[in-house]
Amino acid sequence: MTRLIGYFARAALASLAAFGAVAPASAHHMEGGRTPATFAEGMLSGLGHPVIGIDHLAFLVAVGLAVGIGRLSLAVPAVFVAASALGVAVHVAGIGVPGAELLVAASVIAIGALIARGAALAPLAWAGLFAIAGLAHGYAFGESIFGAERTPLAAYLFGLVVVQSAIAIGIAYAVRARGADRASLAPRLTGAAIAGIGLAVLAQQVVPAG
Repeated sequence: MTRLIGYFARAALASLAAFGAVAPASAHHMEGGRTPATFAEGMLSGLGHPVIGIDHLAFLVAVGLAVGIGRLSLAVPAVFVAASALGVAVHVAGIGVPGAELLVAASVIAIGALIARGAALAPLAWAGLFAIAGLAHGYAFGESIFGAERTPLAAYLFGLVVVQSAIAIGIAYAVRARGADRASLAPRLTGAAIAGIGLAVLAQQVVPAG
């Protein structure tokens, strides 16, 4: 099982790296741009957004890696998940956060670089990074559910919490089972790939197309 999780994590990152230059970083819409109107649509949208967004998926993989190699408590990724839900609420409430997508890209670069360097951060420092990043990622997620009714909104948040928790915790368990630590080559190379994804996403946002 742990080999399977590790395989899919590497495959996902490889795909992200290959297609990061052509996939839009800020679309993240499961309903073709239409606001979810039912419980089922809200749930599917919440489950899908962290997976179809290359920057968000890369960050979730990084969260799992950081928790796994740092032997951190599983309460630490919960900080990111809770903060992302709060970020959605901020967006839905109509509160503007300028440059949220830039913050998302910057967070991917930062966490990837930390893992690539084998940085030793205290659990509180990781939690702080996850909290700030979670707010930015959640705010970006909120664009697709803005204006939705209460039922699809609740389903969206539930799906978001479930899929993000499953990815981060699943990867953390797989890393621990393999006995990898901060000095291990595979996590550090993966961290470098994640930072590269963040740089590609950032370039999409700051360099004019065409």
